[in-house]
Amino acid sequence: MPRTQRNDNFIDKSFTVMADIILKILPTSNKSKTAFAYYRDGMSAQADGEYAEALDNYYEALKLEEDANDRSYILYNVGLIHASNGEHDQAIDYYEQALDLNDNMPQALNNIAVIYHYKGEQIKAEGDNEKAEALFDIAADYWNRAIKMAPNNYIEAQNWLKNTGRSQGEVFF
Repeated sequence: MPRTQRNDNFIDKSFTVMADIILKILPTSNKSKTAFAYYRDGMSAQADGEYAEALDNYYEALKLEEDANDRSYILYNVGLIHASNGEHDQAIDYYEQALDLNDNMPQALNNIAVIYHYKGEQIKAEGDNEKAEALFDIAADYWNRAIKMAPNNYIEAQNWLKNTGRSQGEVFF
């Protein structure tokens, strides 16, 4: 039985019922419908903190999903799981794959920036200010790109960019 059919949560059950109805009436292939079911189950498992199960579902969805935009969101979610598990390089790789398929994902740009900023802080704490500044510059590049797409978001990043002289545009908050 698919994970989403096991949920006790009313909202999850409602979403599942609506998604199933939409899937039945949409003129799409069975392969796409199956990919969506895996994606939906992956999101449900991820929300419950069942990351291994979520990854299994996402990988199955990736085998079936052909739409680049849909694949980008699957890859993005895989990146979220790797980031949550502290696997930052893998997370960046999946976020970049998502961006390759869909360059309109400011959330992926932001998450990459957060990781580079975190790495910069770690290196700075170890005393290597030059390497830390290089990582901060990479973070700034990603944040500037994200803010350009979503100017009213990422207020803390905008503050950091302004305070460090790394802002490439207007501050919108």
